This record gives sequence, structure tokens and C-alpha cells, in this order.
Amino acid sequence: MAENKQELEDIDLSEPSLYYNRELSLLEFNDRVLAQAKDENIPLLERLNYLCISCSNLDEFYEVRVASVIQIAEIDPHVTACDGLNAREQLQAISVKAHELVSEQYRVLHDLMIPQLAEQDIRFIRRDDWTDKQRQWLKKFFHEELQPILTPVGLDSAHPFPRILNKSLNFIIFLTGKDAFGRNSGRAILQAPRALPRIIPLPSEETGGGEHDFVFLSSIIHAFIDELFNGMSVKYCHQFRVTRNSDLYVDDDAIDDLLNAVEGELAMRNYGDEVRLEIDGKCVDDTVNFLAARFGITDDQVFLVDGPVNLSRVQEIYELVERPDLKFTPYKASIPAQLARNKNYFEAIKKQDILLHHPYESFSPVVEFIRQAAVDPDVLAIKQTLYRTSSDSPIINALLKAARGGKEVTVVIELRARFDEKANITLAAKLQDAAVNVVYGVVGFKTHAKMCLVVRKEGKKFKDYVHLGTGNYHPKTAQFYTDYGLFSSSKEIGEDVRKIFVQLTSLGKVTKLNKLLQSPFTLHKGLIVKIEREIDFAKKGEAAKIVFKVNSVVESKAMQALYRASQAGVEVKLIVRGICSLKPGIKGVSDNIEVRSIIGRYLEHTRVYMFENGGNQEVFASSADLMSRNMFRRVEVGFPIESKRLKQRILDDLDCYLQDNSQAWLMQSDGSYVQCVPEDDVFRVQNKLMEQYSVK
Repeated sequence: MAENKQELEDIDLSEPSLYYNRELSLLEFNDRVLAQAKDENIPLLERLNYLCISCSNLDEFYEVRVASVIQIAEIDPHVTACDGLNAREQLQAISVKAHELVSEQYRVLHDLMIPQLAEQDIRFIRRDDWTDKQRQWLKKFFHEELQPILTPVGLDSAHPFPRILNKSLNFIIFLTGKDAFGRNSGRAILQAPRALPRIIPLPSEETGGGEHDFVFLSSIIHAFIDELFNGMSVKYCHQFRVTRNSDLYVDDDAIDDLLNAVEGELAMRNYGDEVRLEIDGKCVDDTVNFLAARFGITDDQVFLVDGPVNLSRVQEIYELVERPDLKFTPYKASIPAQLARNKNYFEAIKKQDILLHHPYESFSPVVEFIRQAAVDPDVLAIKQTLYRTSSDSPIINALLKAARGGKEVTVVIELRARFDEKANITLAAKLQDAAVNVVYGVVGFKTHAKMCLVVRKEGKKFKDYVHLGTGNYHPKTAQFYTDYGLFSSSKEIGEDVRKIFVQLTSLGKVTKLNKLLQSPFTLHKGLIVKIEREIDFAKKGEAAKIVFKVNSVVESKAMQALYRASQAGVEVKLIVRGICSLKPGIKGVSDNIEVRSIIGRYLEHTRVYMFENGGNQEVFASSADLMSRNMFRRVEVGFPIESKRLKQRILDDLDCYLQDNSQAWLMQSDGSYVQCVPEDDVFRVQNKLMEQYSVK
């Protein structure tokens, strides 16, 4: 026994072989998303959606993650990731896996999606298959709808290669003959305006086809492009697309006005450094080389594709085709009985804490909570964080109404919420126009916490009512993201939330909190302490267990702590939707760790940290994942679920996730995943929760 203990102590838990590269892990996640497109248990149009989501995910992966690795390779090529790979080695490994993924995406499109959609009379009509009527209609469409707004650019000394927008649809054309001025450059570039749909429905009454016949915009442009070059001949035309670095860079040490800094960077987002080039696979080599050289793209970053380069835009079909039988059955979310039978939310919350589990339970109570606060004469102040929300959000309307009604309204808006920066700037201006006190958080730390505080005067005293969540205040995404939300009137929790808002809106030192864990101050340390506590229980021979449900696990000290827990005999169950750099099943290190990923109808987004704690289980829900950015570079909140009833609900939910034998994928010690196959009865956690919470 002593020898075994010594062997465990001798294992270096920082050894790179114990970890899986985060970028490759994210590509593994995309593989799991794409697998849904091949699952014939899923309705066909939903499967098409999954295919498109895997494509848009890959776009963002290159725009943000690959762009970051390229920058590291240029600045300090010797820096290594947790698995020991330097930046150039990572780029090589990413290229291999990404090319495999893209090949599979197009195979799924051609071998599965298009034939199976055709069986349902949803057809993509190829140029070679157009009937005379279809061609006639499409030619008219080209002349009336496309030609007036298309602007080809012939390449010569007076017309240099144009700036190509990020992820736009473009064509490179090879021409023969001379134009009106006797020029013959040989090449031209055409950019398709973004306002144009990428999928064009063919009207059956005019073309004699089916109700759901479609043509790709690129096919129409290909077919009639010669009409843009009068007197010249088009030898060939190929579509291409460039992906650029889209991460905003804001120098926290050099800015005086965060709003102006972000606005300035937004203007350049569409013209960041090139990180990927997609080209029609039939394009000739010298043209591929010409484009790659023009964009400074290496061979590893070039993708020759068998089909439309903007495959994610095929998602337009989902909205264009009204076929409920090919989509998920609509789900009607329920409302907790405490709120359904009590019209005054403050009275209901005062009686007991209330937990919402979205999307199984409706997000409407969150909207109603803020709406009631806006019109309640006893409410004096509303404070709220906003990371992402919809432009037409009823929450915003309620906050505007509250401010116009004379209430003190403070909103902390995170201007740097990736890809929502412009929307948040517009939102901030709209709120400020209504006299809302708008704060942009803390320079250098994104405000990612999900909090709403309502201060109400009851008699001679003030009472705090709070909502804390794991997801954004976004009514639309709440319909397909899984998240927890907690309503509470706890004095200690209300005091904690108020202190955090003071931190965000004023200048002052960190104050001690009663119940909440907060990054960048106490959340990481608090979780490590609780992991060490489980280790102590295990060493005493007592039951010790950890269950985390998060989106990502990459923070090094937390991973090492979980490895130590496993070595001590703690049972560790990790439910990780996306990235996981920790490797399960390594002898002597992670024998007691299981990592599973759930991919289903809803995007798993809840963050829950459960500790056995000697039989007195502790459960924290949080806005934070186990990532360095969440623990040290963001303002996050972890909140305890103290009600025994609500705690048991979350424990039961976690058990369901651990029982899933169909939508679950188990991570192997090499970083790959294997989908669970039910031996007898199929158990899908999302289906179970839908049945449990649906309106009866």
C-alpha cells in the first residue's frame, strides 16, 4: 500500500501526455454535432440543421481559435499548450482533423441529405438538370434581381484585387477576349452581396416543378455570369470564400473609452487577417495558387470543397420548407406551480426559492419578474447584467418602462460579448436615452455573470429579490439552451448580489461575500478547496464524489486537482458538452474519472458543481466553466442551491444525465469519443426531462 501511495506521488500531474489539446477537443465536439446529421432517429430537416451548425461552428473555430494559434506562432512559436504541442504543431494537427471534418460534411450533404430530401420532394436542382421553363425563369430572375447589384472587378493595374469580406461568397473568373477599352487582364473577381439569399425557391406555378424546388444562388451566377462581360468569353468561374480573424483586440491598458475602442475595432472585423480559404474543388491549380498567394494562405489553410463554399447558409431551407413532419415536434414549456398560481411574483419568491430549468420550463417567468418590478410602485431599483439578449427583448422594454417610470435602473452591459458587440452598443444607447444608468463593466474583465436584483420597499424595510442564472437573459436562445435560473429573496444572497453590483459600477476593494463565489476572486479557489475536501473524505474511507456539468474543462489547476481526487479514490463524473483537456481512464491518474458529452435537441449549457461533502451534498450553479478565462479574466458568479427540495431536483437531473445511454458520448483516454449504445431500454435525458416538465 505504501509503495502504491509513493507511485502516485511520483506522477507529475503537469506532464503534457496527461492532457488533450483544447483545439483538437473542440473539433471532436464538432464531429459529435455532425454525427447528429447522420442519425436517422432525428427528423430530416433537423439533421440538415445539425450539418449546417457543424459548418458555422467550424467558421467560428477558424475566426477565433485558429486565428489565435496563428498569432501565437508568429509572436512566440516556442509557447506550448497543455499537451506539449507548440503553435505550429497545433496548426498542423488542426489542419489534418479539420480537412477530415470538411470532407465528411460534404459527403453527408451529397450522399445523405440531398438524396433523402429529394425523397421528400425537397430538391436542389443542379444547372445540368434545369428544364427550359426553369432556365427561362432563372434568367429573368438574374436580369431583374441580381445583375443590377452585381459588380465584377477586372484585375489590372487600375483595378487591384478587391478587399474580400469575411465569409462572403465570391467568384474568380477567367476571361478571354478584350473589353471595350481593349484590355485583357484574364481574371476578374465578383463578390455576391450579403443581402442576397443563398437559396432561391423556384415558383412551381411558373417553372412547372415541385413545391419545394430550390437553386443555389451560386448556380444562378455561374449559369449567367458571361452576361456580365459583354463581348468577352468566360473560360471558367469558381466560387471561393475567405475566413478572417474576427476576434476584437482592445488594449485594456491603452484605452480611455471602452465604447469608442470597441466601436473602432468593429469596423475592421470584416477585414482581419486571413486564416482559411475555401475554393470550389474543380478549380485549376494555378488559380488556387494565385488565390492562396494573394491571401497569404498556406496549403494547410486551403480547403477544396465539393459543393457550395458557404455550406452553413443551406440552413435557410429549414425556414423555407413548411414540413412539420420533418422537424422536431413543438414542445410547450411549463411554468412552476408556485408562479402559475400566484400572480404576485414577489409574494411567491418570498415564500420559497424557485428554480427554473430551461427550456423544459419557460423563460417567461424571468421576463414577468422584471415586468412586475417595472410597474410595482414599491420597487425602487432594478439592477441587471446583460451579456447577450435579443434586440426586441421584452426584458429591455420592461427596463425602459421602469426607468421612464422614475425607478432607479442600472444595467451592466458587456460590450465585448463576442459577435454581439454591435448589438450591445446599440442597446446601450437605447437604454441611456431612457435615463438608464448604463455601465460597461470592468476594463480587462468581461462581465459574464447573470444577475438581476430588485430592491423593494416593504413597510419600513428594504427587501432584495434576485434572479441568478447559468445562461443569458435572451428569451429566444432560452428556448433551445439548457440553463438553470434561481429566484430567491435570501437576505444573504441579496446582499452578495448588491455588493457585486457596487463592485461593477464603482471603484472599491473586494468585499467578502456571504454565500456566492465570484471570479476572479473566490470562485476558482472555492472550487479547489471543495475538491480537496472530497479528497480528505476519500482518504478517511468515507463516500466522496464530484459531479460537474459544464461546457468546457481546460483550467490546469482544476484539472490537476481532479486528477488528485481520482488518485485518492474520489468518484469523479464530468458532463462536458464541448472542450475537455482532461483525459479519463489513465491508470494511476484518472481511473476514477468519467467524461461524457450529451448532444441532443437542446444545446447543453447549464453549469453545475456538485460535491458529496460527507453526505451533505453541496450544489452550486454558475455562469462559469472550468476555463482560465472564466476563473481569472471574467466576472462570474457561482450560487448555492440551498433549498433541500431544489437541490434534490438538480441531483436527480444529474443522475439522469449520467444514465443517458443514447445521446451520451464517452471520452476515451486518447481524447476521442464513443457514442453510447443502449443494451436494452433507450434512455435519453432530454426526452426524459421534456416528459417530466411538459404542460400536461
